[in-house]
Amino acid sequence: MNKGVAIALSSIGLAQALKIPIHYAKTKEWKPNLFIATGGMPSSHSAGVSSLTTYIGLTRGFQSNDFALSLVYGMIVMYDAQGIRRQTGELTLKVNDLDELIDKINEDDPVEFEEKSPDPLKEMLGHQPKEVLGGALLGMAMGFAGYYLTKKR
Repeated sequence: MNKGVAIALSSIGLAQALKIPIHYAKTKEWKPNLFIATGGMPSSHSAGVSSLTTYIGLTRGFQSNDFALSLVYGMIVMYDAQGIRRQTGELTLKVNDLDELIDKINEDDPVEFEEKSPDPLKEMLGHQPKEVLGGALLGMAMGFAGYYLTKKR
């Protein structure tokens, strides 16, 4: 397997695994399903693109087109994670609150037909800026570690 891909995938896996103990430290709630969840600390998207960008910079040079491409791609991914995806998650919170309000109104004044309410929408989609930064720092550390562990001596 390509070393850069292996390092990026390892960073993503580590970031996902770290979400479980970090969540536990904050809430005292153990949730192993966070390993496959989006959102939360640290951002696995940021970790993956940062580790790959760091590794490419160290192996191919920080002046290379490969590094430039990876850096720009990584910036887009991280911007999207803390911008558009986070706003989508916040909008989803409001939609779910509205759905609960409608259910409450229907309990007080039932309508003529009964319809099963849909499942709530997934609310944890994007990242806070600190989660993106945490993922980026983890990714850079993994990129450096991967470079030094795979460097030919």
